[in-house]
Amino acid sequence: MRSVLLVLVLVATACRQGDRVKCEQAVRNYATLVYWKQADIDIAKVPENQREALRRDKLAEFTAQMEKGLETLVTQCQSANNKEQIDCMINAKTADQAKDCSGN
Repeated sequence: MRSVLLVLVLVATACRQGDRVKCEQAVRNYATLVYWKQADIDIAKVPENQREALRRDKLAEFTAQMEKGLETLVTQCQSANNKEQIDCMINAKTADQAKDCSGN
């Protein structure tokens, strides 16, 4: 009887999980906006002839960080299943808008 109850709880929990595709969109958009807001400031501070190289370095850093943490963040997003927040993060056009969605 306990195992049946456990299975029912797990199924019910799984059914309430957020949309994985939307969560990934939200996480990627948030991370992109927030990361590049600061990266663009850093890039603008270096001499013009060094900017392209720094931009490439920042892109490589961003890509590595994104791939390293994406799965965990998407899973957390799904568990939270906050549709309003997810939609807000997907629709954000600036880092400040994205941060407002998440309360950060």
